[in-house]
Amino acid sequence: MNEPLSKLFMHKESLADLSALELLPGYSLRHFEPGDEAVWEHIIERSFEKRITFEEKIGGSPYFQMARVQFICRGSEPVATATAWEREETGEDSGYLHMVGALPEYAGQGLGRAVTLAALHKMRSECRSSATLKTDDFRLAAIQVYWRLGFRPTYLGEDHEQRWTHIMGFIQK
Repeated sequence: MNEPLSKLFMHKESLADLSALELLPGYSLRHFEPGDEAVWEHIIERSFEKRITFEEKIGGSPYFQMARVQFICRGSEPVATATAWEREETGEDSGYLHMVGALPEYAGQGLGRAVTLAALHKMRSECRSSATLKTDDFRLAAIQVYWRLGFRPTYLGEDHEQRWTHIMGFIQK
């Protein structure tokens, strides 16, 4: 049986150069509000094709703050989410992009980019100067978004350089 691949890492050196957040007509940005747990879980389950509980991944953490969990809504319905997180190992100056997802029926509308950008703006408002993230090899559309927003691969595992070389063959820069 094959061992699961380790997570891949990406880093954005500076949050100073973020472009303005622009949403399509009919879309709006808001942060988490009490009672949004099920909405977040629905978006993440549809995005990752597995059940992840809000309490386990976000709500039970000492880093949880409602304003860090971003939602893009179509009308009043949240359809994409990303979290401006922090991790001890990244240091105080670096934010951590966490749990980015969008409902599949909204694919191709730029929501992944927009919600990621919203989370990066939140990090910058918290005086973070850079950002990191973890991802998987198969999340090519997400990796392309991250690349276009200035994230670059960080080689932490023995096989990361080889895996990134393979992935970059699919990314339209």
